[in-house]
Amino acid sequence: MIGACFTKRLAVAALLALSMSACSSTSSTPTSSSVDALQLASTSTPLSGGGALRVVKDLPAPQNTQNGSEQPLSPNDVLEVNVFQVDNLNRTVQVDASGQISLPLIGTLTAAGKTVRQLEKEIETAYGAKYLQSPDVTIFVKESIGQRITVDGEVNRAGIYPVSSNASLIDAVALAGGFNNVGDAAKVFVYRNIGQNTLVANYNVEEIRAGKNRNPRIYGGDKVVVFASKSKIALNNLKDALGVASSAVRIGVLAP
Repeated sequence: MIGACFTKRLAVAALLALSMSACSSTSSTPTSSSVDALQLASTSTPLSGGGALRVVKDLPAPQNTQNGSEQPLSPNDVLEVNVFQVDNLNRTVQVDASGQISLPLIGTLTAAGKTVRQLEKEIETAYGAKYLQSPDVTIFVKESIGQRITVDGEVNRAGIYPVSSNASLIDAVALAGGFNNVGDAAKVFVYRNIGQNTLVANYNVEEIRAGKNRNPRIYGGDKVVVFASKSKIALNNLKDALGVASSAVRIGVLAP
């Protein structure tokens, strides 16, 4: 009698799981639909603030990078400027809102939009013109606003993370603690601003890990969004429902 009752309750649990899965899919419909739309889109979609959202197969490097290898400095970046063997000229400076920094003797220079190497050469030229013979300037970026990425969606630790100059998509996923129990490694979307437009590409992290596809470079300002797997959501709902049914059976057996 108990066995028949348990079987019947498992059947009910399975039906409950399917309905819960449907409800879950409905609640996450915007996410799932947006994924499907992005995968099928062939034209760009205008954005309210100007520009357009465009779906691409692979993201290009951001503008103003040197062959995609180094990003330009941004307002609010904190720089440590060292002049070799001239300690009194060493400074820690922050790029202001207008993109400028101020240094002893040479005054104000524009830093935003330039790479570290470009700014080093410009400072060396300025000091060499009047004050020093063959100056050697080194700049270290202590804090970089432009070198932060956002990782969101179905990961264990969504948030904003600093990244190195050679960070990859696999690195970004690792920073966020990997995928959670419903994250879909085949539905990892990377958004990147190029001029007025936002470009987005879908990457399959499973294939990247297996060596079937290249591991794309991630740049400061990128947004990485991991979408949910419908099959994993359904499986979790089934497990939860079966767990509830099993608990109910145990309570029925133990009840007087």
